[in-house]
Amino acid sequence: MKSEIDIKLASYIATEILKQPNRTVDPHAALISSGLIDSFSLIDLALYVEDEFGVHIDDSELNSSTFDSIDQLSDLIQTRS
Repeated sequence: MKSEIDIKLASYIATEILKQPNRTVDPHAALISSGLIDSFSLIDLALYVEDEFGVHIDDSELNSSTFDSIDQLSDLIQTRS
């Protein structure tokens, strides 16, 4: 079952980053390493996460080790909330 965080992240990525509001983004899918989102979109996503969920993202965390899937992002948000 998807969490509310997963749903918000998937919706933001589909609508604001990919500009495909009807697209379903798999929470396990690679975002960065697959080329689905680029470095500019990564910054936008980090700012969204900080604003929407009230967590701080360090610049050193903007990489595929931390931000490569919705699952990873959701886990990061939950540990910092």
